[in-house]
Amino acid sequence: MKTITVLVGSIRKESANFRFARALEKLAGSRFRFDYPDLGALPHYNDDLWPNPPAAVFDLKRRAEAADALLFVTPEFNRSVPPILTNALAWGSRPWGHSSWAGKAGAVVGTSPGVIGTAAAQAHLRSILPALDVVLLGQPEVYFQNKPGLIGNEFEITDEGTRAFLEGWVSRFDAFIDRLGPAARKAA
Repeated sequence: MKTITVLVGSIRKESANFRFARALEKLAGSRFRFDYPDLGALPHYNDDLWPNPPAAVFDLKRRAEAADALLFVTPEFNRSVPPILTNALAWGSRPWGHSSWAGKAGAVVGTSPGVIGTAAAQAHLRSILPALDVVLLGQPEVYFQNKPGLIGNEFEITDEGTRAFLEGWVSRFDAFIDRLGPAARKAA
């Protein structure tokens, strides 16, 4: 079973993106174990905190480094990446030369009620992550339009066609992680 550190760019209690992450976790079954660091526990990034970083920073870095892959589940704020997610990226990428993201397999997904899902935010995130040396799954892209009832109370995908598409995505992500290989992931 592969461990996937999941960074959800919303800490709202009823976050659609957290529910979407849980639905992907359910679809993955025994292939993946999803690990959700608490991004809300991270302070605003500040270099002055490095002499004595908060425990939440070490927790995020440890979990990312231990993972087989990273999954970024992003809402869209003002046609871009939410601040809580960019804050986590900043903490994980520091101190210089000790990035927790380097060489990790990663994927980007997101959901919103709009018909383009989170396409603009994902495009911005896809331009940031390679600069942090995250190796991204390119296809299939998931711009998930969240409609009422599409994710059930137990995080099941209720539409058969949508479920089949997302199961295919999970399989592709699993194969992508395998292609990157454990030696490459451990070297990061």
